[in-house]
This record gives sequence, C-alpha cells and structure tokens, in this order.
Amino acid sequence: MSPETLFRIHLVLGYVAWLLCFSAYIWPRLKAMDRIEAQRAIATLHSFRFFGLVFILPGVVGNLPEGFATFAAYGDFATGLLAILALLTVRIRPVFWLFVVAFNLVGSADLIIDYYNATQLGLPALAGELGSTYVIPIIYVPLLMITHVVAFYLLVRPQWTAHRVIAANVAP
Repeated sequence: MSPETLFRIHLVLGYVAWLLCFSAYIWPRLKAMDRIEAQRAIATLHSFRFFGLVFILPGVVGNLPEGFATFAAYGDFATGLLAILALLTVRIRPVFWLFVVAFNLVGSADLIIDYYNATQLGLPALAGELGSTYVIPIIYVPLLMITHVVAFYLLVRPQWTAHRVIAANVAP
C-alpha cells in the first residue's frame, strides 16, 4: 500500500475514532455544561496548539513542502495564543467571547487551509517525512476540527437548551 493511501486511511479512521469517542463521552458532558465552561474546556485543548511550531523545527521533521510547514506552524501558534488569551480573560466576559470567536475562526481556517495546502503540495505521498509528528494530523487534528465545529455550535445554540438538557438528565 502506498504512503499516500495509508495516510488517507489513517486520517479518515482518526476522524471516525474521535467521533465515536466524542459522541459517547465528551459531547454529553459539553452540552450539559454552562456555555462558558464548555468553551473553556475547548479553549484548553486548543491552547496546546503552540506545538504546531514543531513543523518548522529543524531535525524533527523531514523535508516538508515549505508552503505547508510554515503556514501550518504559524496558524497553529496563532490559534494557541488566542485560546490562551481566551482562558486568561474568562472573567472579562466580552473580551473572553471575542477571543473564543477569534481562536475558533483562526483555528478552523488554519486547519482547512492546511488540508488544502497538504493536498495541493502532495503531502500525503510524503507522509513519512513527518517523522514523529505523523500523529499530529492523524490523532490531534481530527479532534481539533471536531471541537471547532462544536464550539461554533455552542456559540449559536440558545442558552436555555443547556438548562433543558440538565433538567432532562435529572428528571426520573
């Protein structure tokens, strides 16, 4: 099987596994939480996106296409910083919500553009060049994308829905 085929299989199964895990264990808790606490949990996960800078760290990855590595690294870094700022400003609600929207817009755009760039530059065929960072697009990125979608859903969901979910879970 070619590296490109293996990479695509791994990527799809990464999404399948995370969707199964998310729907069984994470989503029920997130939708029952207060909006702020749910967004804080998502922001905490995304605050580790500074790790994306590893794509431009010499000696860690092989020869990745320049158009992919640099954009992916700095897009992740920006998203991580915005998520950290959201966490730091939770007591200043308007600023917190601004950073929540910002890190989700920047982060989801980063992932979509990374997928586009990876496809255009033939990254799946060069998947072996990722070295130890191979786990990032296979394990970490699917969870990041899923949580961006959930964060947007939670941003537009009426607040009273969460209260109904809590009441339904308490009712006999």
